[in-house]
Amino acid sequence: MSPTPASRPPGFSRRTLLAASAAGVALLAAGCTSSSTEERDKVTSEQADDLAAQVAAQQSLVAAFAAAAAADAGLGGAVADLAGQASEQLDRLRAAAGGTKSSTSSSPPAPGPNARAWLREQVSATATSHATACLEQTGARAALLGSIAAGLRGQDGRLA
Repeated sequence: MSPTPASRPPGFSRRTLLAASAAGVALLAAGCTSSSTEERDKVTSEQADDLAAQVAAQQSLVAAFAAAAAADAGLGGAVADLAGQASEQLDRLRAAAGGTKSSTSSSPPAPGPNARAWLREQVSATATSHATACLEQTGARAALLGSIAAGLRGQDGRLA
């Protein structure tokens, strides 16, 4: 014996119910967006200043890689790829900062006898700076700073 098909409940068909549910979800999603992309991506003057400070921090880190390489040629060769990454990150930060001028960064102090440990401190401090600044940014700028901070944490681990 073959089972008899289940009787349909009175009211809506499955197809109608599915279409209504999809339309309801679309309306709910549209209603949940609080602001347009343009509004979220507007940069306040404080955010622009904070981002310019992060550009300066990254410039200082790039200089720290150069100083560490000059102090210890073996270390310079070992971390050349990390220095390249720091330079690329600087380029991305500059692009995100747009027309804002970064403050002139002071060169980090010269590395002591342990250039690797000194460089690791510089990388860690810059990562912390970017992670902290990320909290005050919005949109793509926050994502960029967070991504760079995470990358620098990875570099810190490689320098350990």
